[in-house]
Amino acid sequence: MFDSRLMKICPESRKYIIANIIFQWLELALNTAVMIMLANAVMDLYEGKAELSSLIPLVLIMAGCVVLRFFVTKAAVKMSYLASKTVKKVLRETIYKKLMRLSSSYRDHVSTAALVQESTEGVEQLESYFGLYVPQFFYAFLAPLTLFLLFGFSGSWSTAAVLLICVPLIPGAIMMVQKIAKKLLSKYWDQYENLGSTFLENLQGMTTLKTYQADQFKNEQMNEESEKFRVVTMKVLTMQLNSVTIMDFFAYGGAGLGILLASNAFIHQKITLAACIYMILLSAEFFLPMRRLGSYFHVAMNGMAASDKIFAFLNLEEPERKNGVLPESDLSITLDHVSFSYEEDREALHDISLNIPAGHMTAIVGESGCGKSTIASLIMGRNRLPKENGTLTIAGMDLSEISEESLMKTVTYTGSNEFLFKGTVRDNLLCADHKADDAALWNALERSGLAAELKEKEGLDTLLAENGSNLSGGQRQRLALARAFLHDTPVYIFDEATSSIDGESEEKIMKEIEKLAEERTVILITHRLANVVHADQTACMEEGYIKETGTHEELLAHHGVYRKLWETQQELETYGIKEKGGTLS
Repeated sequence: MFDSRLMKICPESRKYIIANIIFQWLELALNTAVMIMLANAVMDLYEGKAELSSLIPLVLIMAGCVVLRFFVTKAAVKMSYLASKTVKKVLRETIYKKLMRLSSSYRDHVSTAALVQESTEGVEQLESYFGLYVPQFFYAFLAPLTLFLLFGFSGSWSTAAVLLICVPLIPGAIMMVQKIAKKLLSKYWDQYENLGSTFLENLQGMTTLKTYQADQFKNEQMNEESEKFRVVTMKVLTMQLNSVTIMDFFAYGGAGLGILLASNAFIHQKITLAACIYMILLSAEFFLPMRRLGSYFHVAMNGMAASDKIFAFLNLEEPERKNGVLPESDLSITLDHVSFSYEEDREALHDISLNIPAGHMTAIVGESGCGKSTIASLIMGRNRLPKENGTLTIAGMDLSEISEESLMKTVTYTGSNEFLFKGTVRDNLLCADHKADDAALWNALERSGLAAELKEKEGLDTLLAENGSNLSGGQRQRLALARAFLHDTPVYIFDEATSSIDGESEEKIMKEIEKLAEERTVILITHRLANVVHADQTACMEEGYIKETGTHEELLAHHGVYRKLWETQQELETYGIKEKGGTLS
């Protein structure tokens, strides 16, 4: 019924919760005062001790209590808002900081869609937990004790005792359904996340679905997920309705019992008429706070089920914090007997040993799936290399000791599908260097071959749609390359970074990359061997192994895997030229 973890994560909300409880108790006190004054006035009129004209001051006092109660109620609502506002802010900040510490490794444990739902809808559900349920949890026990003392000192301890004993029947009913509710709501959130993930995936892949006319098939899958969510939602609602019915029985049955006991005490002259009247009027107040707690319980359970998902994420094991700082020079990279597996029974890299000297261009080539990008991923720290699987060092420092901040300041990675942000071209370039002026931005665009095309549009203020979807594939890659050039780091990794660029533009960009390699460490990962002819060394891979290493000429002379790939590509390119020539003639 109460989760201490949620209170520990946001201690700032306690003062608002306590204030909420106090204001609710003051509301009860004012309401009780009005009922007592009303009951005494009725008794005085009944016994002929007062006239209607003499009750005007009493009516004014009661009216003042009602007005004051309005402001107290308003204050309680404000405290509820502040408590929920504080916890939402703190919890989202905590999730964000955890995400930053986990970096890209969070995908190994939770899907992006699930994380978005937990940090948005899940946190929203906790608004009711902190703003309504927690204050009501304490007030629901405080209010009956207050009325117990009032009824007792009014002359009927037996009535007060019976009502107080009946109050726990409501939380008893709540506890009866708690286990069922927790399991059911956990299933509800699992299905909610599945539905959200399916919807997001289908939305992102809509173009592909239309291309293959698979939208109807995916629609049917979506309908199946929706139906599962509808079924579990109806089970939750049924459980809540049954629980509310039980609570109403105890709440209103208890209030009726209080009225009967108070009336019986008056008949036997154990209490005065005034005491009988305000006991009748206040009998329901014994049970209504607990009844409201029962109503909030179902909302709170939904929030607590969401919090279980949030805490599961927050409790994920984090990579060890690294403090190593890379030097500014001699940034050679060495892989020594490195093996790596994405899955336990399938190794992606087998005993890789490779030295990448500083200030040179090292190319890594091979057929698709041979492990080229896996090496880049390991160097960038996106995949963790177990200590028993070899060592990877930069400037002689083990990668496991280098801080992420230092690594990101030293190495720039550009892949074939870099993300572009919605906004302007300038906004996307300034991500790499927020202090860069327009001249530096244009220089980077010139180097990537995109400047001329942008000058025909709105220049640096050219608007980009989500992920640059209003640009061609080649334009997106060239903008990503411009951003990489602007980042200006000692080490660059180009992982199929020109795969969507036309031949003429690719040739110009390769000259820029070769020029960059004169003073920076460049790792060029590509399937097109014509781009690595001038590399200082080339490592040729096959099925997760480095088969041979050397310059272009040395590898051709070796008559190994590299030469076979080169001859195959040359034949294909020559064939393409002949075909093109034949068509033109």
